[in-house]
Amino acid sequence: MALPYSKRLIELFLSPKNVGEIPDADAKATEGSPACGDMVQLFLKVDPETKRIMDVKFKSYGCASNIATASIVTELAKGKTLEEAKSISWKDAERELGGLPLTKIHCAVLAVDALHTAIENYEHQHGLLKEKTPTTPEIIIQRLKRVIDPRKGVDVVRAKTVKDVVVENGVATITLNLKQDEEFAQHLAQEIEERISPLWDIEKVEVKYS
Repeated sequence: MALPYSKRLIELFLSPKNVGEIPDADAKATEGSPACGDMVQLFLKVDPETKRIMDVKFKSYGCASNIATASIVTELAKGKTLEEAKSISWKDAERELGGLPLTKIHCAVLAVDALHTAIENYEHQHGLLKEKTPTTPEIIIQRLKRVIDPRKGVDVVRAKTVKDVVVENGVATITLNLKQDEEFAQHLAQEIEERISPLWDIEKVEVKYS
C-alpha cells in the first residue's frame, strides 16, 4: 500500500534540517501541545542591522508531517529578512513538500504559526513595532487562545482555565481556575509566561491560582 506522503516529506522526516535549539536565541515561540498531539518550538537568530534571519532551528513533538513541515519552514525562513519571512504561508510549506494529506494540513499551519509568532516576539522585544499599542487584557486573552490545556484538549480560554486577567503598571496577572498542585498547573504557568512576557510593555508575568 502506497504511503500518503510525498518523497520529499519522507526525506525530511528521516533527515530533518535545522533540528535543535539556539541557546542565545533572539526570539522563540511554541505552538501546539505535546499532551494533545503536535507541537513545534522555533528559535531565531537575527542580524540586528539587516534584520535578516541568520539562523533558525526547531524542536518538534509529533508525527512525520509535523517534523517535515517544521523542517521546510525553517529552510524557507533562513536568510530572509523578517518582513520577507512574514509572507511565508502554510501553502508555501505544503507546496515545497509536494503536498500534504488533508488531515495533516494543520501541521503546516502549526509550523508557520510558530515562525510568525517568533517574528512578532522579536519585534516586541527589540522595539520594532510600527505601532506600540498598550497591552490590554483583551490582547493577552488573544495570545492565551494559543495555549492548550492538556486536560481538555482546547485552549485555556475556551476551557475556562483562565479565570481573570489584569494588566497594571507593566505587570500582567493571570489567575487560573486551578490549584497550584494540580496536574499540568506548572506546565500551563510556564507556557503562559512564555506567551505573554515578550510583549513590549510587559515587565513581569504573574500566574495565580484559585
